[in-house]
Amino acid sequence: MGLLAATFGLSVASALLPFINIEVYLAAVATQVGTAGALTLAVAAGIGQTIGKLVWYYATRRGMDSAWMRKKLEKPKAKASLEKWQARADGRPWFMGTIIFLAASVGVPPMLVMAAVAGTVRMNVTIFVVTCLVGRTIRFWVILAGVGWLWF
Repeated sequence: MGLLAATFGLSVASALLPFINIEVYLAAVATQVGTAGALTLAVAAGIGQTIGKLVWYYATRRGMDSAWMRKKLEKPKAKASLEKWQARADGRPWFMGTIIFLAASVGVPPMLVMAAVAGTVRMNVTIFVVTCLVGRTIRFWVILAGVGWLWF
C-alpha cells in the first residue's frame, strides 16, 4: 500500500512540476517489483498525473479571463494563434481528445503544454480527463511491464 501511495503522490507532483520525472521513478520501481503489480501501479500513476494535469487545465482556463491575458491577446499574433486553436477545437471534441490521448500516451506533443491548450480552448473536461487517464495509464503500464519483463 505504501508503494501505491508513493507512486500516486509522486505522479501528482510530477504532473505539476515538470522537473520531476515519473517515468524514471516507474522504471526504477519496476526493477524491484517486476511485472506483478504493473497495472495497479500504472493506474495509480495515471490517476495522479490526470489530477495534476487537471490543475493545469483549470489554471489556464481561469487565467484566460484575467486582465493580464486579455492584454496579451490584444497582440495580433497571440490572438491569431488562439483563434486557430479554437477553430480546430470548436465542434470537434474528438479532435482535441485524440491530441490529448497522443500527448498522454506517446508524449508528443508534451502533455503539460496540451493540458494548458485544452484549458485555453475550453475543451470538454470529461473528454480531457478520460483521454488523459487512459493515455497516461497505458504509457506507465508499458514502462512498468517493459522494464519489469526485461529485468526479471
